[in-house]
Amino acid sequence: MRLVIKVGTSLIAPGGCIDTTRMRALVDQLDLSRNEYLIVTSGAIASGMSNLGLCERPTSVPLMQACAAVGQSLLMHTYEQLFFGKKVVAQLLLSSDDFTSSARYKNLQNALHELLKLGVVPVVNENDTVSVRELAGAFGDNDELSALLATAVKADWLLLLTDVEGFYVPNGKRPRLIRTVRKLTPQMQDL
Repeated sequence: MRLVIKVGTSLIAPGGCIDTTRMRALVDQLDLSRNEYLIVTSGAIASGMSNLGLCERPTSVPLMQACAAVGQSLLMHTYEQLFFGKKVVAQLLLSSDDFTSSARYKNLQNALHELLKLGVVPVVNENDTVSVRELAGAFGDNDELSALLATAVKADWLLLLTDVEGFYVPNGKRPRLIRTVRKLTPQMQDL
């Protein structure tokens, strides 16, 4: 079975620091001998903020880029340690262009196919350092990125690990919570 797992910042770096104990608990739950996993990770900016001694999330794009650049290497180092002796991990930093250009999309699919064939766990994140559109929310905090990735690799499951309770749909004055989306409808896509 092939699974794409999106891990949100609040789970990786609550309070702005990477929580390796929580991340280890997540990795230990993966059945690495039976399933293929792709991880879409958040947390680079939060990790960079911590390393740079910043207490509040930056509001300027250049400072967010700097935090992402500093934090991404620490985040990948953490994943390498967590999977050490279990699986090799690979880093992919993507932008929305990787999904809109047919040549880049095909290259992405080929690379992912080869990595999975080799038994590697791809760890994917937005390329926040150079692609500022993502900092403005083009992917929606990795949620959209994980859905696009799941489609690109024909995943059996997409799991969004977050502190958000579920998917909210309009329902008068109070949105209705849906905890499991089994089929994406055109009405949901319009939200």
